[in-house]
Amino acid sequence: MARVQLSELSAFAAVADTLSFTKAAAHIGCSLPTISQTIKSLEERLDVRLFNRTTRSVALTEAGVRLLAEIQPALERVDQAIESINAFRDKPVGTLRLAVSRVFALRGLGPLIRSFLAEYPSIQLELAVDDTNSDIVRNRFDAGIRSGHRVERDMKVIRVFDDCNFIAVASPDYLASRPAPSHPEELQTHNCIRHRFPADDTLQPWIFDKGEQRAEIAVDGSLIVNDFDLALNAALDGVGVAYLVEPMVDPHLADGRLVRLLPDWNYATPGLFLYHPSRRQPPMPLQVFLDFVKRWRGDAMRQPIASITRLGGNALVVTPSHRVSAQIESGR
Repeated sequence: MARVQLSELSAFAAVADTLSFTKAAAHIGCSLPTISQTIKSLEERLDVRLFNRTTRSVALTEAGVRLLAEIQPALERVDQAIESINAFRDKPVGTLRLAVSRVFALRGLGPLIRSFLAEYPSIQLELAVDDTNSDIVRNRFDAGIRSGHRVERDMKVIRVFDDCNFIAVASPDYLASRPAPSHPEELQTHNCIRHRFPADDTLQPWIFDKGEQRAEIAVDGSLIVNDFDLALNAALDGVGVAYLVEPMVDPHLADGRLVRLLPDWNYATPGLFLYHPSRRQPPMPLQVFLDFVKRWRGDAMRQPIASITRLGGNALVVTPSHRVSAQIESGR
């Protein structure tokens, strides 16, 4: 039997992990025909079928399950061996993949990423917008950024941004034909722009606090969206009342395009955290990113005011020579 190549085993592991030839090809950076031919050649060389394929699904055979279990530790050791030589370089190299909530990707990530890429130009970053709370380990992300209450407890985390408030807003045009509410309960008489969370497909009540008082309102309205920017745009267009975090609406409140309703009522939501799986010895690109974010956060906290808007109000703009990704460490 001809000697099996490491590249063939890596391709097999990628297909086995994703159960998709298309996703595996994208992950390892080759074409679909190439990875299909690689697996076919491997099966012919081993004289055993590793996958059962249909037009709709891919599944490991018993032989495939056995092979994957045997080679995974070896492939991990190869990755660790290659990663270990990073310590001998002047600048770390490698690829990091980051899953991040869309609001943060558009409004807070730019300055952080631009500074990191400037300091570590040999690290390739890959950024994926993800509001579904997907499993970053299963999807091969190195780390993620999301609201603190949505981070799994077995992750290591570091705070990136402080808590911020959800508030109710509407446009002057919308309010021109109806009175502004004086209590959260009165929102039930308004056309509210509701948000369906992609993570769990639910429509959450709007929560408001005023001192020791709390109101949870099951609002109604003619428009449901699954993206906060769509809700913001609809509010700006006069469709109805939106329930959004302050950093999103501050510029529009300042220029008069939106009006804050119920000014004494808001709901504090947990801040944004960078999280990653626990690892005894993180890869060098991950470790330098952890250290960088801690320094960046520390510098920001020394400024007079720190918020998503003031720390980084611009959308991320990635130069053509880079992709985007990341990672982090430390206590909550």
